[in-house]
Amino acid sequence: MITLLLLIPIIGSLLILPIQNDSIQSQVKMRQIALTTSVINFFVSLFIWYQFDSSTTQYQFVSEFNQLSLFHLNFGIDGISIYFVLLTTFVTPIALLSNYANITKNLKFFLVSFLILETLQICAFVALDLLLFYIFFESVLPILFIVIVIFGHGPDRFRSAFLFFLYTLAGSLPMLLCILSISSYIGSTDFQLISLYEISLQSQKILWLGFFLAFAVKTPLYPFIIWLPKAHADSPLAGSIILAATILKLATYGYLRVLINFLPDATNYFNPLVQTIAVIAIIYASFSTIIQQDTKRLIAYSSIAHMGVVVLGLFSNTIQGIEGAILLALAHGFVSPALFICVGGIIYDRTGKRIINYIRGLATYMPVFTILFLVFTLCNTGIPLSLNFLGEQLSLIGIWQQNPIIAILGATGILLSACYSLFLYNRLSYGNLSPSLPPVKDINRREYYLLLSLLIPTVAFGILPNVLLSSLHTSVSALLYTL
Repeated sequence: MITLLLLIPIIGSLLILPIQNDSIQSQVKMRQIALTTSVINFFVSLFIWYQFDSSTTQYQFVSEFNQLSLFHLNFGIDGISIYFVLLTTFVTPIALLSNYANITKNLKFFLVSFLILETLQICAFVALDLLLFYIFFESVLPILFIVIVIFGHGPDRFRSAFLFFLYTLAGSLPMLLCILSISSYIGSTDFQLISLYEISLQSQKILWLGFFLAFAVKTPLYPFIIWLPKAHADSPLAGSIILAATILKLATYGYLRVLINFLPDATNYFNPLVQTIAVIAIIYASFSTIIQQDTKRLIAYSSIAHMGVVVLGLFSNTIQGIEGAILLALAHGFVSPALFICVGGIIYDRTGKRIINYIRGLATYMPVFTILFLVFTLCNTGIPLSLNFLGEQLSLIGIWQQNPIIAILGATGILLSACYSLFLYNRLSYGNLSPSLPPVKDINRREYYLLLSLLIPTVAFGILPNVLLSSLHTSVSALLYTL
């Protein structure tokens, strides 16, 4: 089943490549192939979830490829990785639909890039080998770099693309050195073999720092945050959606799979350091968000604050905290893309502007959009009945059991998120219509279904969280108590 999950986007790409990009009909055909391929892959992932046995901690649907001389490809899914795979397959068709009409030049390259990105991300989440994880962890960089350069907005997109590429590449080099060290010491980079070896605390500390630097840049945590707002602001809408929904979750998965799983003693030793850095990131990013004037930059900075809460939950050393962090990561994967669609898609397509001072009074002409925008704004603040609320509460409850002061400081992010989220909504939606804007149309059917598809899981899982928690509980408990 995993093999099918990885091959379907590749097959879609191969079907698109022979089509000539010289007419409207051929462009429509390419879009339909890409969208159909990504939707089929989503249904395949749902079938895997349906067949998944949540009562065991073993890897399931394991696929091995020994034909290659360089690598022993080994893939499998457990109770943690299944939800990141589902998030990837769910978000990819939404990303393709978000730029469905407004990208016509180099359309073939655009569609193929996002289909290949889907495969590479799934490979990173299901790889059962540390070296393979690193390869797929880094392989998304050149594709996103080219996407930002070719399809991004404004002359500053080149600098944003280079910042994104160089920051994340440089941050990941220590991880590669640590993987080579583990390989030379153990003789393998297979996950299950690494888990059987006892690594001394001193060695764990050195390895932990190398891995943590790579994941901290990708999260991002303070002070490695400068690349994210720039990358979001200058990338196309589909790029912002993928970046917010799944690329940032590679680091979340890395914390769980590598640091907490293989280096538990060093993780426990460095917990106070990580919690301090996460709190600084939450407060710094929240205050930075409030003063932003560019709507996409504002949502990007809010992502940094929310990911800080995720890191607090992950390093709380409690079941509640880790499960809450995973729920909040999934909720962020739904709500943040929806907000990017609102400000970087719907509003920007109609007005050509992202500066808040030039956009005002949208409720006059866009009542349906204003209602949906309000709902997602409230979800972003962590309102009850949303998945964000459960994720934040469980994360903070988990960290409270370890350090109440850190929990109180982390909870300031909830108050500050309400400040900047409602402040943004109020400035854009109400007041007299800005004289610099012409009358604008309300959302169309495609935009409505895009936002609705992101709203349904946010609310449904917020009301029925046990659908997720039931299969998470066994894997998270084993992560903490069998070590």
